[in-house]
Amino acid sequence: MLNRFGPSNHGEARLEYLDGDFRVISPGAYVVCAVSGVHIPIDELKYWSVDRQEAYATPDAVLKQHFPEALKA
Repeated sequence: MLNRFGPSNHGEARLEYLDGDFRVISPGAYVVCAVSGVHIPIDELKYWSVDRQEAYATPDAVLKQHFPEALKA
């Protein structure tokens, strides 16, 4: 894996999301939540979808993206 903070630790990183890990394609300080648009610092990234190749800031964002009907209760 490349250094997550590489030569440029500013701006948005580009990642490849893998099962249980991710690979840095372009270094940066954060990724953007696919649901809320919130910036997620790379060292705080915990939730992502391998199939959709997108990051999520919170478990609620995961539910909202993958199981929206579950939140309508």
